[in-house]
Amino acid sequence: MDPTTAYLDPRSGATYPLDQPRWCGPDGAPLLLTPLPGLAPDDIDHSLRSLWRYRAAFPLLPETPISLGEGLTPLLEARVADAPVRLKCEWFNPTCSFKDRGASVMLSLLRAQGIDHVLEDSSGNGGAAIAAYAAAGGMRATILTPDSTSPAKTVQMRAHGAAVDLIPGTRQDTADAAVARSASVFYASHNWHPFFLHGTKTLAYELWEDLGFRAPDNVITPCGAGSNVLGCEIGFSELLRAGQITRIPRLFAAQPANCAPIATAFLDGAEDAVPTDIAPTIAEGTAIARPVRLREVLGALYATEGGAVALTEAEIGQATLDLARMGIYVEPTSAQAIAAFEKLLRTGTVTAEQTTVIVLTGTGIKATPRIAALLGVAL
Repeated sequence: MDPTTAYLDPRSGATYPLDQPRWCGPDGAPLLLTPLPGLAPDDIDHSLRSLWRYRAAFPLLPETPISLGEGLTPLLEARVADAPVRLKCEWFNPTCSFKDRGASVMLSLLRAQGIDHVLEDSSGNGGAAIAAYAAAGGMRATILTPDSTSPAKTVQMRAHGAAVDLIPGTRQDTADAAVARSASVFYASHNWHPFFLHGTKTLAYELWEDLGFRAPDNVITPCGAGSNVLGCEIGFSELLRAGQITRIPRLFAAQPANCAPIATAFLDGAEDAVPTDIAPTIAEGTAIARPVRLREVLGALYATEGGAVALTEAEIGQATLDLARMGIYVEPTSAQAIAAFEKLLRTGTVTAEQTTVIVLTGTGIKATPRIAALLGVAL
């Protein structure tokens, strides 16, 4: 453990020792970690075919990490709206979503801190990832998930041996239930725990390596709680600090208009939450009504001169089918990033000459009922 690294409350500046497991500050504030120095190409362990090749950039080095070969996902060249784009195919991770990055790092570091039973709340993919990596690491997992979650995701959680509780109501009701239960089980939330972000930051390192050790101009990612936005900001900031890049890419968040607290606040020029109408959305993976790090996500969008885009249900559905007809089968949550790219192109916010990466976060296989509804076919 680097003795200079600590938990950090970015809102107060308070720090807390890293050797004590915690998921929030004493007053319930979300935490990050104090800045880390990053790494250079020579620090990459090329013998490892997983994100643990970047372990020199992690705050702790567990003796035996919990790994299923996550990371090193394909970066495809494609054309969307007649413009070149790179598609980062995160469904190639072991449980078929980007959440495996955070799950591997978070659970490895928590296990090194002595945690053997974890609690998670999730709309699906996060719970599946935590269930899988807990199983791989010999840990117990309890997952709370909305009762409307796609069965393909809850079955996956149960198959990995997790205890799954279906919570009536909204995604926020599920999050509230998890916080209430955190007094009895350690809350290893992918939305709260800073270690999770140090898994998602490997997306930045990987894009840097994919592109010949340079940064893209733009990264567009689906955004619910913002773990990919913040992970990219952390990772690219570390690369900037290490002198490996000259600037951080512009970061763009794609959200469904039916549940767009981050996009609404950004488009209002706000620095914190603003009143936002919430309704059900086909993009269930981003249906987070009250992101705990909304201020920090907005800060990342402003600091990188990026932005946020709110998409209609029709736009998300069309993008899902358009991608499928390119041979790329992703869930609607992922497809909204493609719809966002098309809007950003039309407004000139991004251009065809720039290097733009679109992060496709999860597979369409887990969203079969929703895609069947788009196609108008019965299951």
